[in-house]
Amino acid sequence: MATNLTPALAWRRLREGNERFVNGESSHPNQNASRRSELVETQNPFAVIFGCSDSRLAAEIIFDVGLGDVFVVRTAGQVIDDAVLGSLEYSVAVLGVPLIVVLGHDSCGAVTATRDAVETGEMPAGFIRDLVERITPSVLTSLRNNQPEVNDMVVENVKQMSHRLADSSRVISTAIEEGRTAVIGLSYRLAEGRADLVSGIGEL
Repeated sequence: MATNLTPALAWRRLREGNERFVNGESSHPNQNASRRSELVETQNPFAVIFGCSDSRLAAEIIFDVGLGDVFVVRTAGQVIDDAVLGSLEYSVAVLGVPLIVVLGHDSCGAVTATRDAVETGEMPAGFIRDLVERITPSVLTSLRNNQPEVNDMVVENVKQMSHRLADSSRVISTAIEEGRTAVIGLSYRLAEGRADLVSGIGEL
């Protein structure tokens, strides 16, 4: 079963899939009718990917995996709310997933909107404001660290959201302490298709 993987082996499997994708050698595993049939009663994903909703960031494609391989949660700017925490806790506590991936990407629209709001003092309308408010600490930290580029802010946001998961959820923090799961932060480069490791919490 896939859930017997350690956090380190789960990360290796994702890394190898991303390498195939980058090199144009995707194998498109677990995407046929027999795989669909065997998953009707059960699922054993080996990683949960909490990523940005950006249409260019389709997790199964960029990591070259298929049905039943990864449990995916997505919000713009990979912003955390109670539904996200509940989904991630489910993946760890019920599905036994050994790796949580927080996936950001360069040129992120949500992070760009937040930087613009911080610089102009003008907040966007509607619920976009909620996204901006949650990303603002990452933008402010980047600016304090003399990193004014959006892509620096993306990396900072990935790191802060990763730590927020571990800080906010007793289920996740306990799983990390016991070595049952780890949290890694990745920053995806749209042009190259490569996901770079930018942070890690727990044993890998």
